[in-house]
Amino acid sequence: MTATNNINHIFSYQSHIYFNQQNSFSIITYVTSAYLAISLFPSTSHTLVSTHTFATTLALTTRQGLKLRCIPSSFQAEQLILTHGLTLTSLAREPLIDVTIDGADEVDSELNLIKGGGACHVQEKIIAFNSARLVIIADYRKASSALGEAWKAGVPLEVIPCALQPVLRRLTAMGATPVLRMGGSAKAGPVVSDNGNLIVDASFGAVPAAKVAKLHSQLLHVPGIVDTGLFVGMACKAFFGEADGSVSTRVSEINTPQPKIEAL
Repeated sequence: MTATNNINHIFSYQSHIYFNQQNSFSIITYVTSAYLAISLFPSTSHTLVSTHTFATTLALTTRQGLKLRCIPSSFQAEQLILTHGLTLTSLAREPLIDVTIDGADEVDSELNLIKGGGACHVQEKIIAFNSARLVIIADYRKASSALGEAWKAGVPLEVIPCALQPVLRRLTAMGATPVLRMGGSAKAGPVVSDNGNLIVDASFGAVPAAKVAKLHSQLLHVPGIVDTGLFVGMACKAFFGEADGSVSTRVSEINTPQPKIEAL
């Protein structure tokens, strides 16, 4: 049975409330991409998978025979896993993960990513780094040739609160337009990450794929920045739900979540 034909089955899993609150076309193509990502697994495999998104969680519930253990990257992801009857575990219990299936705010031509729109990119990167594979699911609007073309909000940065003003000054000196992310109508004051830190969105314009690693490294050298929302060379495959309901892919034969680290 094809991924498209399974959409109605997927949405039978307590999805109607979320579905009605979102753009229905976007969610359908997103879940189709998630289902194809899950279909990579052998039907009887014992798989340790980290899941971060609503679509991935729904897709996981459709695969009969899979013996899955799921690691969340946030409180929200943990609740989704429990709600849909999947087996919950943790990075502390099982630090080596078979595959992470995640979304992204933007994906460039080399499968570099911007993540952090949900302010969980530090936890997501820790989990992805400890995975054998990182697979991305997104709709076609997240695909671009250079990071910053489609995602205009900037690179999410998790910042220690006492370093906020020095970090903002340094980012401005680097040519960025930094903005402290606020909670909006849902929360008075700034967004606070699950780690108790602030989120700064720093726009650098469009960043060519060849310069993403350098930008990431420069940002990490600024004291007070815990980590960036740039995932450099970590994803091996991306599925994109297209406007016509089909799914396209981008693949990298060289990317890996765990780059080789040489001993000193």
